[in-house]
Amino acid sequence: MPTFTAYPAQGYRARVSTYWWLGRRAYLKFILREISSVFVAWFVLVTVVQIRGLAHGPDAYARIQHRLENPLAIALNLISFFFVVFHAITWFNLAPKAMAVRMGGKRVPAIMISAPNYIAWAVVSAAVAWLLLRG
Repeated sequence: MPTFTAYPAQGYRARVSTYWWLGRRAYLKFILREISSVFVAWFVLVTVVQIRGLAHGPDAYARIQHRLENPLAIALNLISFFFVVFHAITWFNLAPKAMAVRMGGKRVPAIMISAPNYIAWAVVSAAVAWLLLRG
């Protein structure tokens, strides 16, 4: 008959530093990509609030824009911009690893999967810039 104890023996667990992700560049990129999602959410929230302001008329939109002229909001938006660009670049670079596209029995080169993403990004960015800067 086996005997059971109230407190079974635990295996050895090595202590892991809180900053384990600083040890390798790949870990750092992973953590930064995960953190960048918070800044993406910030951009989405600001955009939704701006659209809501537009829906409530010019005065409401002007109040929102005035709040966004605060130096703290400008700094947060600049940091957010860099994190959103980082998020997009790392996401586009992950696409070939996530999609195993085969043609003729051979795997399509990674550039053939990621390049259309970058081209679409450039085209959409140019179109938005043209719309905003033409007047």
